[in-house]
Amino acid sequence: MSLTLYEKIWKAHAILERDDGQTLLHVGRHIVQDGSGHAFEALEDRGLIVRRPEQMFAMPDHGVSSTSRDIEAIRDPDQRRAVVGLRDNSLRFGIVHFGLDDSRQGIVHVVGPEQGITQPGMLLVCGDSHTSTHGALGALAFGLGASDVLHVLATQTIWQRRARTMRVTVDGRLPRGVSAKDVILAIIAKVGANGAAGHVIEYAGTALRAMSIEERLTVCNMSIEAGARAGMVAPDDTTYAYLCGRPFAPKGAMWDKALDYWRTLPSEPGACFDKEVSLDAASLAPMVTWGNSPEDALPVDGFVPDPMREADVDRRTYLTSTLDYMGLTPGTAITDIRIDQVFIGSCTNARIEDLRTASKIVKGARAVVPALVVAGSNQVKLAAEAEGLDRIFRDAGFVWGESGCSMCVAMNGDVVAAGKRCVSTSNRNFVGRQGPGSRTHLVSPAMAAAAALTGRITDIRSLEV
Repeated sequence: MSLTLYEKIWKAHAILERDDGQTLLHVGRHIVQDGSGHAFEALEDRGLIVRRPEQMFAMPDHGVSSTSRDIEAIRDPDQRRAVVGLRDNSLRFGIVHFGLDDSRQGIVHVVGPEQGITQPGMLLVCGDSHTSTHGALGALAFGLGASDVLHVLATQTIWQRRARTMRVTVDGRLPRGVSAKDVILAIIAKVGANGAAGHVIEYAGTALRAMSIEERLTVCNMSIEAGARAGMVAPDDTTYAYLCGRPFAPKGAMWDKALDYWRTLPSEPGACFDKEVSLDAASLAPMVTWGNSPEDALPVDGFVPDPMREADVDRRTYLTSTLDYMGLTPGTAITDIRIDQVFIGSCTNARIEDLRTASKIVKGARAVVPALVVAGSNQVKLAAEAEGLDRIFRDAGFVWGESGCSMCVAMNGDVVAAGKRCVSTSNRNFVGRQGPGSRTHLVSPAMAAAAALTGRITDIRSLEV
């Protein structure tokens, strides 16, 4: 039987299957972040050790400050303890630690790929839902809860139930102004926030194949927002070129051996998927979310929906409450929505390509609302500064921050005040995600940059860039 990419990786990592359908899987790489303190405490309470520390990498990202690399600059004492605890536990158990004083530190889902920690055919886990990001390199990657993190620390294995498969095919050429972020928002708007529940998505089609790895990372990052367990793109020459020479990628004869294996991974012709979805790339437009779920996304030339036009009572109730929270009037043009601030960053859109795109929009202009740019890793920040991108942003009135999750998650000092409206390149617009009472509109880096210059949501296609 022809196998999919997911089925091949699952089969290669399966150790045994229980009668209840749960399978014990070997974990290739475990990335540990600053939310893992409880798992380490449980490990110590049980008198256990870390089973395979050489297959683990630790780095703080959620609770770190965007204003300083000094641990003492972390204002929240709980977050400060979490960062210190990760450092101490890594030292104790022999785990490679990219701390705040390490040039490799950053958001786990940015650092993993850029360091070559993430590789095709690998099963990779992390105690964070957006671990699906790593599937862009042909890995099976998903997030874990605290008890599962403990299990992996102690055994280098994880119990999982096999998922169904879903293929999302995007064919054609993306129009001007349409980015990978717009593609994934369009996919989520089409299938819904639970449309991929119980599935692992494989992204395919000519539009996906034409994307860089950084663009594919953006798409896979938000797979979880469609309810998927993971998102994947089959490895190809773009993948191999990206990985070659990275610090933790195979070298020499091991590279050749790995490459031979990686080339066997793509889904075979005739492989069956439980669900198929397709989009025409040429029909897509820059996307903007208006509500409190990534599925609440519309083309930028659209209008805020009217609850009174909904026949379904539950849907009408949802729209009414959402628009009340967001402070929006039905029928308002998306481009008439005024904003209070802008955030460019997160594990979705804070890589060097994202910063280059945004800098082209703001170069020579001036932000009219507060705007914050936070690189996804120290390596991205250093690369951007070497290219002079930081100067472009600063000259335009943007704040240039230190690497970390920053305003995406509002647990590190970077927040949106209650009632304020933020255009963000992050992945979630849930109620209170960027701070209690905050209002979030998800967009691409280019759209965020344009909004900072105009003070409203702006169609990037109207700008001459």
